[in-house]
Parts: sequence; C-alpha cells; structure tokens
Amino acid sequence: MEIAILLLVIAVIFVTRSIKVVPQQHAWVVERLGKYHGTLTPGLNFLLPFIDKVAYKHVLKEIPLDIASQVCITKDNTQLQVDGILYFQVTDAMRASYGSSNYIVAISQLAQTSLRSVIGKLELDKTFEERDIINAQVVAAIDEAALNWGVKVLRYEIKDLTPPKEILHAVQAQITAEREK
Repeated sequence: MEIAILLLVIAVIFVTRSIKVVPQQHAWVVERLGKYHGTLTPGLNFLLPFIDKVAYKHVLKEIPLDIASQVCITKDNTQLQVDGILYFQVTDAMRASYGSSNYIVAISQLAQTSLRSVIGKLELDKTFEERDIINAQVVAAIDEAALNWGVKVLRYEIKDLTPPKEILHAVQAQITAEREK
C-alpha cells in the first residue's frame, strides 16, 4: 500500500514536470541541462522531467514603457525637460533571453540617449513643431539596436516638452506684445 502511494506521488511529480501549458501571447524559453533547447509556443507542450527547465517566460503583447524625464539641450543651447513613453514588443524569445542581461533597461537607456541626440540637432521652436519627426527618429535609432535583443520598437511618444520658466515668460511676453500691436 505504501509503495503504491509512493509510486503515485512520483508519477504525479513526473506528469506535472513534463506537461506545460503556455498561455496565448506568451513564449517560454526551455533549457536542457543548462543550454538553450527551444521555445515553447502557446498551447500544450511536453518536457523531459528533471532535464528540461523553463528558464525564461516572455509576454509577446505590446508593452508600454515610461521613459524617465530628462533635461535635453537644443541646438540653440536651451534646456528642455522631456519625458515620453515607448511601446515595444518581444518578437524573439530566445534573443530576448540571451541577447541582453536586461532588455527593458537597455531600451530605456537607449531611448534617453537617442532623444537627447535628436533634440540636440533641433532649435527650440522646431522641437514643438516636429514632434512626429522626433518620435520617428528615436524609434529608428532604438529599433536598429533592439533587433539583437529580440525586441521590436513600435513607437515612441513625447508626453511633455517643458522649457525653463524664464523661456516660457519670454515667449508669453513676446506673444502679448505681438497681440497689442
């Protein structure tokens, strides 16, 4: 009787370790004895118990990533406080697992440096007028590097462009003077 219970427990352990159900819009990376073996797709999957291990789990849905606010300097040496949001998607679970130690931090840092570079090429007036161009250039710069990380950058949106208070007061004074003419 005790042996039957023991065999039943062992059988249950083997079954639970060998059958994996991956949800829709997910990809799980499997390692066999510590080496990449394959990627599990949504649905019912079978593993070799105690030999195969699910090492990484990735969501394949579009992910919004808030990019921290930062100070950028324009071509005419004006400081702007800029923050935005980046939308990306994991396209290759294997590369996302092994291409970078943390692809989310890498994308975030690359978005910040790319944004500073793009805004540094524009004058203050153009930064407000050409948001679409800025967004497209940031996406192009990030997407090129992110391919090696198994990630596709879908879009970048600037949430807020805030010049210093002195510049705002000067612009408001200029607008008021033009209206009074």
